[in-house]
Amino acid sequence: MTNTRDTRVNRKRRHLRIRRKVSGTPVRPRLCVFRSLQHIYVQIIDDRLGQTITSASTLDPEIKAEAHIKGKAERAKLVGTLLGKRALDKGIEQVVFDRSGYKYHGRVKALGDAVRVAGLKF
Repeated sequence: MTNTRDTRVNRKRRHLRIRRKVSGTPVRPRLCVFRSLQHIYVQIIDDRLGQTITSASTLDPEIKAEAHIKGKAERAKLVGTLLGKRALDKGIEQVVFDRSGYKYHGRVKALGDAVRVAGLKF
């Protein structure tokens, strides 16, 4: 039986292993995901400059009212669509997907699919 601490430690190890290989450049910035129990946060980061180019979350005023009605996977889709729109407005078409150690299913997969549908490639 695994406990919460083991799960967090294992995710952090996976995240560090992924981050050794994945890095954002000005041409292909990194799309980073953070998932909490209630919300999901996404940033597009240029690692060379150390800057966040754009971000979105379930707490954004544009989708906050609509997000609280739906389930968590539906919220992730809304966030992915919003981030895709913001990224295309900034001229970003390709990103490197950093799932931050989370398994690629559920909310993370819904977010990734929504970002792809919005027009970003990774």
